[in-house]
Amino acid sequence: MQIPFWKKWLSYLQPQVLEMTASDLNPELTVLLFRGRLQLLSGNAVYSWDDLYRNFNRAFAQIEVQKKPYHDVLLLGLGLGSVPFMLEKIYGCKYHYTAVELDEAIADLATRYTLTRLESPVEIIVADAEVFVDVNEEQYDMVIVDIFEDDLTPPQFRTPEFLQQCFQRLKSGGTLLFNCLYNQTHERSGTKRFFEQVFKTCFPNAQAIDTDGNWVLYFQKD
Repeated sequence: MQIPFWKKWLSYLQPQVLEMTASDLNPELTVLLFRGRLQLLSGNAVYSWDDLYRNFNRAFAQIEVQKKPYHDVLLLGLGLGSVPFMLEKIYGCKYHYTAVELDEAIADLATRYTLTRLESPVEIIVADAEVFVDVNEEQYDMVIVDIFEDDLTPPQFRTPEFLQQCFQRLKSGGTLLFNCLYNQTHERSGTKRFFEQVFKTCFPNAQAIDTDGNWVLYFQKD
């Protein structure tokens, strides 16, 4: 979608609302142009912010994603498409994406606002990510979990069963990245508990990448 230059200029003075919509899953969805970048807001959460979606940007830099010989990526939770946007625009990685997004309205926004700016092919599947990893038999070089309802990750995605399904979807040498909130006190305690008691139990060699606001949990399959 083409955005007029004057709106981009104004967005450095104050955020510009480009579209407001709603769905059964998200009663408030707002696409903003802020500091020249696109944001997707839902309730208390920022779902995307182009290349300023710093949690994964810092994680990608730390694991040196551009040096990995990857091709196929499974993205669980699409948002407005910041993950493929960053990987292509910042790191020069043009992968083939399978993006699983539960909310059809968000999938539509991502298609119109972000994916048209990319060369990387993105296949969007409107489905429940928990069901998808259970029934899908494909394997991927990288699995990225970025699933939130407002500012919470639903509990079914923090179970050993879900993590084992993600493990099964990884090729040998593949990478799993899992985005967790780590800003407020209650978020820190919950994320630490999930990392130590669940994630590291499944993946003993896992690491937690502190992105100054979130933890991105990292595991590489041997």
